[in-house]
Amino acid sequence: MATVVISLGGSLVNPGKPDIHYINSFCRVLRTCEHNFGIVVGGGRLARIYAQKAKENGANEFEADIAAIKATKQNAKTVIDILQKQAKGQVYPKVCNTFEEAKRAAKKYRFVLMGGTIPGITTDADTVLLAEYLHSKRVLNLSNVDAVYSANPHENPNAKKYATMTYQQLIQLAGNNDTRVAGTHFVFDFLACKLIARSHIETHFVHGRNLLDVKKAIEGRKHSGTVIK
Repeated sequence: MATVVISLGGSLVNPGKPDIHYINSFCRVLRTCEHNFGIVVGGGRLARIYAQKAKENGANEFEADIAAIKATKQNAKTVIDILQKQAKGQVYPKVCNTFEEAKRAAKKYRFVLMGGTIPGITTDADTVLLAEYLHSKRVLNLSNVDAVYSANPHENPNAKKYATMTYQQLIQLAGNNDTRVAGTHFVFDFLACKLIARSHIETHFVHGRNLLDVKKAIEGRKHSGTVIK
């Protein structure tokens, strides 16, 4: 089976507390698809809280990143625990700490999950690096935004929605929004955009709660989000 790698936004998994109903529904969709999955879970609100608390205690950006990474792994473990109940024996039972561990696990398990890895590197970039290492040709970015826009659609009602984009268009947009500050939020970070471009990885942006679109994107079918290729 082909492998699809998913960047699962922390805001979907844990918008304030773990969203068990959503995670269960998301996992059921994955089980209906004939693919293997590498899933990198973001920190979302929990990561921002952890990073802010670290800064309040005198942490610098590197140390705030470490705190945020802990949040991503906590969220990833929540997904693992729920997925294991639905797909017993198919899920690697631990949060992978390295790409090497994830690749080894992917040889035996259908579902392999990670959180963040290195300070200064977002889970977006981790997702694409994992896709490269697993030789995946399709990446999904699932968040609480339904596509790529010219500006934050939550703040700018006139933001333009893109159905398709080139790698270079996405790189330019990400470069305008990538601040490299722990816990910040942007469509897809600059490094991740450069990585999908160098490996020509087809990348889909859809709203994570639109599970019909999620399934379509996994299968490479047309959906209401954005496709980068």
